Amino acid sequence: MNNPKSVRLAARSRALLVLSCATLLTLVAAPAVVAADAMTLQPLADKALPLSATFAKVEGTEGTPFVLTLKNDGHDALTVSGKVLLSVVHHAMDKARVLPEQTVAAGAVMTVKDLSGGDKVLLSAAGYAPLEVVVPFKL
Repeated sequence: MNNPKSVRLAARSRALLVLSCATLLTLVAAPAVVAADAMTLQPLADKALPLSATFAKVEGTEGTPFVLTLKNDGHDALTVSGKVLLSVVHHAMDKARVLPEQTVAAGAVMTVKDLSGGDKVLLSAAGYAPLEVVVPFKL
């Protein structure tokens, strides 16, 4: 018959062999998984849109008293498009107002009129990250 010590030794050897194979597979596969995740999770970040925003309140107006002035702080002209997400909407109105595409020269300004407090202005230009500006309720 088999000696109990040799049976235990054989069982331990098999367990150690299985454990080392599992550990080896984990260590070999881990760098490949990390490399694949790093490649898929790091999109290229666009540069910030070089526009500085200032608000002005138009005195004596009723309803939409704010005007947004955007200055192109960059060195090149920008072709900017966007939309205004309205904070107050009647059931028969669109929830967004589309801003026509406009080219803003370096150092020049563009204005967005008829804004209310809480409106969101979303602007975009090719090669830049979108810019979101929220109209304040008070100045």
